[in-house]
Amino acid sequence: MTPPDVVIVGSGPNGLAAGVFLARAGASVLLLEAKPSVGGGLRTAALTLPGFAHDVCSAVHPMAILSPYLRQLPLDAHGLRWIRPAASLAHPLDEGTAVLLPRSLDATCAELGGDADSYRRLVAPYLSRPQALLEDVLAPLGFPHHPGLMLRFGLQGVASATGLARRFQGARARALVAGCASHAILPLEKLLTGAVALLFLVTAHTEEWPVAAGGSEAIARALASLLRALGGSIETGRDVRTLADLPPARAYLFDTSPAQLAAIAGRVLPQRYVRRLRRYRYGPGAFKLDWALDGSIPWKDARCLQASTVHLGGTLEEIAASEAAVWRGEHPARPFVLLCQQSEVDKTRAPPGKHTGWAYCHVPAGSTQDMTDAIESQVERFAPGFRSRILARHVTAPADLERYNANYVGGAITGGVADMGQLFTRPVARFNPYTTPHPQLFICSASSPPGGGVHGMCGYHAARSALRRLPHLRPAALTG
Repeated sequence: MTPPDVVIVGSGPNGLAAGVFLARAGASVLLLEAKPSVGGGLRTAALTLPGFAHDVCSAVHPMAILSPYLRQLPLDAHGLRWIRPAASLAHPLDEGTAVLLPRSLDATCAELGGDADSYRRLVAPYLSRPQALLEDVLAPLGFPHHPGLMLRFGLQGVASATGLARRFQGARARALVAGCASHAILPLEKLLTGAVALLFLVTAHTEEWPVAAGGSEAIARALASLLRALGGSIETGRDVRTLADLPPARAYLFDTSPAQLAAIAGRVLPQRYVRRLRRYRYGPGAFKLDWALDGSIPWKDARCLQASTVHLGGTLEEIAASEAAVWRGEHPARPFVLLCQQSEVDKTRAPPGKHTGWAYCHVPAGSTQDMTDAIESQVERFAPGFRSRILARHVTAPADLERYNANYVGGAITGGVADMGQLFTRPVARFNPYTTPHPQLFICSASSPPGGGVHGMCGYHAARSALRRLPHLRPAALTG
């Protein structure tokens, strides 16, 4: 049997994206996945009751629909269908109303009262060329293709979220910024959290944050189907733990954590590099709940039902305190909660008249504390009567996340800390971060630039690096 040109370990969105890119370029690709099905964070399962389809990890996909690479692929021909909500986001406040983030900039400005002009000045300059911005933001460090646009974004985004929020006088605009910035899983006083907030705001005005019809696994299925159509092979149930588990190939791409790469290939990598892989910082974990619900969530502001995503945490000050506490190793009594209500958008997710709910909060890495009551109290705070609609719940603690996917070290779901010390040097500082000191080995996971999210760009950039090197490599087995 002829050895493949490339073996990819792991079938998350980055491994799949890398496989598709290489297969389209004419390389023979073998993808190995330890689980019975592909997907990584892109799987859907009946976690609570029959007939309720829950996204096991990722749920709503602004970065997938806008990904500079994935949006070029004919994934619709392989079964992927996006369903868009009326609004991307709702952020309820204690006074009873919510801030809605619809695609229309004018409509969002109307939500913000006296801060409307400030918000327009912040966001509008990016909306004429949002794809140009994403092309550079979702790329490794280097000279940007659109330097003027990136200079503007960099000068604004390098600020902390709390600094960015000082542009606004009212609690509504400040809360909107805080909730979006909390996707960074960093204290909101840290530099670059402003960039995360700004990027999420721009995406919401470019495309409504969609769900995949039938569940997030539809994205993985479409990528896998395309890879097979291009001649690639996928083998599930192939748990790669040592070099002996790998067949001969020209190149190997790892959609794994740095710790896994060190464990598998440490014998053929310089020990200095292995030590740096093992020093990689993963950051806080997540505690997640899935609910089967006997009806829609009874929000005080019923407009929240228009949004695929709801941010629960109240004011900027409260959210900032919650995220800072997690970084101190504490469990906030009122955590910031990211909630998704996919069945409000995709009616196939639950039986008629019923609904699903999906939510998580940040916790210290490896936490064993049960955050069920804290999360449900935050929902109840803005949706009185919520608990009475729970038919069943499924709990996923940080240890469960790591058992489900070894990339989620300590329950960290975004591939590792993305602060100033690691955003541009993940997993270690190298001119080409996807390469390793071994010419055949590459890393393509969310622990490489640009980091977490279902965008496939880590896989895309790593595959480009591997493709340039392929002509100079001979098929060989790794030994050591």
